[in-house]
This record gives sequence, C-alpha cells and structure tokens, in this order.
Amino acid sequence: MIGRGRAVVDSGAGRKPVGADDLEEAVAVFTGIRPRLFGIAYRMLSSASEAEDLVQEVWLRWQATDRGAVVNPAAFLATTTTRLAINTLQSARVRRETYVGPWLPEPVDTGADPYLGAERGEALEFAALLLMEKLTPNERAAYVLREAFDYPYAQIADILRSTEPAVRQLVSRARRHMAGERRTPVSAAAQRELLTTFIVAARSGDLTALERLLTADVASLSDGNGAYRVARQPVVGGTRVARFLTAISSWFWDGVDVGWADTNGQTSAVLRRDGKVYGLITVSASAEGIEQVLWMVNPDKIGAISVPA
Repeated sequence: MIGRGRAVVDSGAGRKPVGADDLEEAVAVFTGIRPRLFGIAYRMLSSASEAEDLVQEVWLRWQATDRGAVVNPAAFLATTTTRLAINTLQSARVRRETYVGPWLPEPVDTGADPYLGAERGEALEFAALLLMEKLTPNERAAYVLREAFDYPYAQIADILRSTEPAVRQLVSRARRHMAGERRTPVSAAAQRELLTTFIVAARSGDLTALERLLTADVASLSDGNGAYRVARQPVVGGTRVARFLTAISSWFWDGVDVGWADTNGQTSAVLRRDGKVYGLITVSASAEGIEQVLWMVNPDKIGAISVPA
C-alpha cells in the first residue's frame, strides 16, 4: 500500500535497485516512527491490542516494500497505518455489535508517554475516544491526524485519497461533533481529586457524598463483556447512579486494594484482588461534576495495566 503523491513514492528515476537498502536501515527507520504509528492506530481503534497488531502488519509491509522507491518513509508509513486502521475500524464496529454490555476503549498506560506518540495528548482521553466512535472512519482519521499530530490538510488529503477542501470539511464536522456533545473537561489535577473522593464515597456507600459529586445526567458504564455481576446496561442519572453505587458497596469492595495509574492521560483507580488486577475505574468530569464513571473489568482489556505493589 503506497501513497499517491511524490512526497511518498518516487516516480522511479534514479532510484536504487530493490533490496539495495539493508534491513538494518529499515529497522532503524521503522523504530523511529513506530511511536507515532501506534498513536495513530490506537486513537483510530481505541484498542491497544488491535493497534499493536496493526503496527506489526505495517512492519511486515515495510519489509516487503521496495524501500528504494520511497522518498518519505514517515509519510509512507503514516499513510499505510491510517488506511489499514480505517479498514480495521469498519470490521471492528461489526464485531462490537455482538459485545455483551457497554463497550469501552481499552486503557493504555500513559505514565511514561503522556502524549502517546503525538505532539499533544489530543483525542486520547476516554471521553474523547467514546465520542469518536460516532464519527465516520474518514472523519475520525482526519480528526486524529489534524488534532493529535498536526498533519497539514494537504497531507491528510493524500493519505485519505481526497481533496484538501473535503478534508477541511471532515475535520470541521468532527470538531463540531466533539464540541457539541462534551462540556469542557476539568484539569488533570481536578480529575484526580474527584476520582479519589469518588472512590472513598463509593467504598463507604455514602449516598449524600456521591450525589454531591455526580452531575444530574451522569452515566455509569461497566465493560465486562458479559462477566458475572457486571452491569450490562448503563446506569444514568445522578440519583440512580448514587443508589446503584451504595447498593453494591456492601459486597463489591470486599478484599479490594486500590492503586493509581496514569491511563489515557488521566488518573485511574486500579483495583486488585488477591494481588491480581481485577479492574480499573476512572471518571470524566467537567466543572459541574463527574459526568461519566467508567468501569473496565474485562480481563482482556486490563492485562497490561499494573501499579506498584
């Protein structure tokens, strides 16, 4: 898979014979751009495991490519990654239709890399990823490339096999959707404080404290893919969520230790039972309070998350 423009692939004049560039150079080039490729793939797919598989596929294609014909390896690899991600996203949405209960993005540890391969941490928080699920694949790609990685519109047009005016419209529609369905989030410090206070109130079953923390239209979403004693429907509304949390406080927290991790640029509470990671909780919040409570208890999604014992 190659791009259309001269910035990606040479026309052929004066290029090296196929195989002239050695594998060591190919590895060095790919390793240098790999964090960005993963960052693009993860924001497109909301799944670290699927993003890893996709980046591996890009590497295999890079190995098999006539690299002597590639003028701009970074542009070529970003193009390949984005187009594969669009195809993968289309099939992933079909698979998610059979998912049992709410589907949530797979968390990634951003403790070491707060920007996850991007110049800035845009399109990385859980709330943003959930909103992007409603975009078309091309809207999502254009939004990610522009907002997180600051690609020029002309280059995005080349990647998407489109025109610059059309890409500007894609980004504009995506921005309107993202802004129209989300209040301004609080700072990272405020989010951590709200989450910490929330965990204390939830563990103690303090109904009054919980109602003070939650917005009137708060939603509690639990991702367990049908796991036992995991809510399969969203719980919506401040009073309903507070009562739900109070009801489960009598048994849910038994034997649970709570640690903290930086996931998707926000603080998350990591829950351990018998020394093993059992689940992860985080919240999305605005100045009005906690708007989303997200519970990740699908073991397939939290295996890579850990906290110091």
